[in-house]
Amino acid sequence: MSTFREIKRVFSGKPTIEGAGVHLKRVFGYHEVPLFDPFLLLDDFHSENPADYLAGFPWHPHRGIETVTYVLHGSVRHGDSIGNSGVIQSGDVQWMTAGSGIIHQEMPEQVNGNLLWGLQLWVNLPASHKMMPPRYRDVSKAQSPEITLEKGVSIKIICGTIEGVKGSVQDIIADPEYLDVTVPAGTAFTYPVKDGYTVFAYALEGKGYFDQKKTQLIQPEQLVLFDKSGDTIATLAAADAVRFLLISGKPIGEPVAWYGPIVMNTQAELQQAFEEYQNGTFIKHP
Repeated sequence: MSTFREIKRVFSGKPTIEGAGVHLKRVFGYHEVPLFDPFLLLDDFHSENPADYLAGFPWHPHRGIETVTYVLHGSVRHGDSIGNSGVIQSGDVQWMTAGSGIIHQEMPEQVNGNLLWGLQLWVNLPASHKMMPPRYRDVSKAQSPEITLEKGVSIKIICGTIEGVKGSVQDIIADPEYLDVTVPAGTAFTYPVKDGYTVFAYALEGKGYFDQKKTQLIQPEQLVLFDKSGDTIATLAAADAVRFLLISGKPIGEPVAWYGPIVMNTQAELQQAFEEYQNGTFIKHP
């Protein structure tokens, strides 16, 4: 018999400026790390004003984490210190494992109007993989399978497996699922999750309830963090269809030493990373 998870907390994004002056909303970050393990941060950059985003995120380092960029509208041009470059367009995903160290830039662009909308999720790496070789996984919109379940529920699978259909991103350390889900108006949807895993839903469009008790109607740009116990979540769309990201992962349970774009396990490792960045020995796997 299914055990439904209850809502632990609801979060709303807070206006923040990052990079060279990009206006965005931070849904969770540094102060919420214990709650979201293995996830570290979720940013939502969503604006029709080019002045809010064109300054972008110029060259900067990462070590010890993975960054997941999902572009819903517009495009982001990227390049890095090990020769990767390209453009992430509407519906595309970039899953970057920084590992031992990478230096890159992400520069939003205007495409067919001024709207830019994207999300970036940071996923922690355990101590055993902090210094793994960096890697990129650029996944086009066409490469992310979409399935339709009963009652018309549609799911775009970025990472994970549903009814034998696998997302293009696989073999990730945190054993995550990253799904883009749309539930039709008035439709109830239940979904199995792994007991003990961190699970959250981030509303993109429409309104809906995310527990059987209908304790709170969730609005766009709100995040629902579920309790850890239970093997099923429930969603009920309200008058309109509700679209949301459903993300889960296995907690790491290790100390977090975090400053800026680098996340390690100890302050000594953190200090070493910045010293290496300053003296030119940061890149370990060219």
